Amino acid sequence: MSLFERWLSLWVALCILAGLALGNLMPGLFTALARLEYASVNLVVAVLIWAMVYPMMIGVDFGSLKDVGRRPKGLVITLVVNWLIKPFTMAALAVLFFNHLFAGYIAPEKAPEYIAGLILLGAAPCTAMVFVWSQLTRGDPNYTLVQVSVNDLIMVVAFAPIVAFLLGVTSITVPWQTLLLSVALYVVIPLIAGTLTRRALMARGGLAAVDGFT
Repeated sequence: MSLFERWLSLWVALCILAGLALGNLMPGLFTALARLEYASVNLVVAVLIWAMVYPMMIGVDFGSLKDVGRRPKGLVITLVVNWLIKPFTMAALAVLFFNHLFAGYIAPEKAPEYIAGLILLGAAPCTAMVFVWSQLTRGDPNYTLVQVSVNDLIMVVAFAPIVAFLLGVTSITVPWQTLLLSVALYVVIPLIAGTLTRRALMARGGLAAVDGFT
C-alpha cells in the first residue's frame, strides 16, 4: 500500500482545511476564478476534473467487459445501488435537510443550489476511487475493473436523464445546455481520450507502460 493510500483520510482532511483557509484568506481570488465559466461550467474546475478523470479513464480496460457474466450477482447489486437507489436516496435526503431540517440556517434562495449539487453528486457513480477501495479491502481487481467499465458506459447515457428527472421533481430548472456539456466534457471526451491513450501505450509498452503513465 502506497503512502498516499495509507494516509488517505489525512490527505482528505488536509485538503478540506486548506480549501476553507484559502477561501477565507483570499476570497477575491476565488470570486475571480468563479467568473471563468462557459454555459455555467467553470473552466478552472473543468481543468482540475480533467486532470483527475483522464488518468482514471486510461486505467479502465474495456476489454474486461467480456467477463461481465462471470459473476453477475455482484455486478447486478452494484448497478441497482448506483442507478436505482443512490440517486433517488440522495435527492430525498437533500430535500429533507435543506428544505426542512436546515431551513432555519440556509437562505431560501440558496437551498435549491445545495439540493442540485447533491443530486449531481448522488447521480454520479464513484469510479476512480473504486480501485483504491478494492485494494484496501483486498478485493478482486479484475472484477472491480469489470464493474467500473460497465458503470462508465452506463454513465454516458444514464447520468443526464436521471439528473434532469430529479431536478424536475424537486422543482429546479433543468439547465440542459450545462448538463449535456458536462456529460460530454467530463465523461464522453475523457473516455474517448483515455481509451485512445491506453491503446497507444499498450502498443508501445504493454501494461507496464500504462501503469507507468497513470
